[in-house]
Amino acid sequence: MMYRVAMLSRRVVVLGCAALLCVGATLKPAEARLGPFENFHGDWSGSGIIRVKDENNKLSTERMRCSAAYRDSGSSSVNLKLVCRSDSYSLDLTGNFDADARGRVTGDWTEHTRNVGGNVVGQTHGNYLAVRAESPVLNANLSMVTHHRSQSVRLKAAGGGQQVSASIRLRRRR
Repeated sequence: MMYRVAMLSRRVVVLGCAALLCVGATLKPAEARLGPFENFHGDWSGSGIIRVKDENNKLSTERMRCSAAYRDSGSSSVNLKLVCRSDSYSLDLTGNFDADARGRVTGDWTEHTRNVGGNVVGQTHGNYLAVRAESPVLNANLSMVTHHRSQSVRLKAAGGGQQVSASIRLRRRR
């Protein structure tokens, strides 16, 4: 009887260790899994409203369609591509962002339709990212908040005789 209990206990221990090894092999290291841009990764699409005020203070408001893609480029880095189109306005923004251990964001950006770019400074924490994009001709504030499969993007920019603000809602496609 004692022999059977010992054999059964040994089997349970062996099976338990084997199960832990299998589960452990499927998990990524915590650092790779929990990078500062984890909540943003993937492909997104949606729509929003853009408001453009020109140098004569004339305000126009339009609906626009948008798509975004965030790709990891390291454990604490991300590449962003945000493209939005309306009947008369287009935005084609790319950025490369890095975050340090405290969530401070630095990087660079380019807006391709206007052929302008510059530096980015900001902060990220969990599902929130806020950056200020700066260049000699254009300054912009960009914030993004992600909740599961939806994302809210806000943009305010000034330069070239225009003031632009946009509110965008995106859904994760994959």
